[in-house]
Amino acid sequence: MTPSTQDEFQGKRGGALRFLKELPVLVVLALGIALLIKAFLVQAFYIPSASMEPTLRQGDRVLVNKLTYRFGDPKRGDVIVFRDPYPDPCDASSGTPTPPSCHRSVVRKGFDWFAEVFGLPTGETRDFIKRIVGLPGETIAIRDGNVYVCSQPACQPLKADGTPKDGERIDFAHSATHGPQQDHDNVPAFAIPKNQYWVMGDNRANSSDSRTFKGVDRKLIIGKAFVLVWPPNRFHGL
Repeated sequence: MTPSTQDEFQGKRGGALRFLKELPVLVVLALGIALLIKAFLVQAFYIPSASMEPTLRQGDRVLVNKLTYRFGDPKRGDVIVFRDPYPDPCDASSGTPTPPSCHRSVVRKGFDWFAEVFGLPTGETRDFIKRIVGLPGETIAIRDGNVYVCSQPACQPLKADGTPKDGERIDFAHSATHGPQQDHDNVPAFAIPKNQYWVMGDNRANSSDSRTFKGVDRKLIIGKAFVLVWPPNRFHGL
């Protein structure tokens, strides 16, 4: 081996060793950036159920803007991701035994976090995705699948016979492949509390939403879903 070849070999070897030494720092830096993005800017979200069909299908991935509601209020029609409004099954103070999923190892928690960064299913997510239908302070009622709201104090959206009284019918743009799908549900008038939102799935005949758990507190809202990114052939804004 000539001196120049030997110098070249040693240089490559030294570069490889430096890279291996720097690799842990680069991994930690990359994870830190991913954590900051997930915590404050944008989060990928895996659609876990069919409750938003046909707009979003089970297995789709969307991006959620976590800054939107720092500068403005949620609006009717927004598709939002929010934390589970049902009682936390991992709350030991309730006195009931907690399920095994509440006792994940540090490794499992790390794996689930990494999966959530890329919008992969974890089996442990308790986040929901629905469309905002009613706003704080409004009174909402549903008759034969049609949604009526009114916003004055003590107003009544419908008369006893189901015809409009103080309310106006709320409709969203929809088709067979996008937007809320009509059902025939009936829900009595409900006054939405301050700082809460009435949400529904687009697949109204198969969705656990405000018809079950009532208003969603604003502090539970993670952000606004603004684009469907997977699968690529269905890429579109929300």
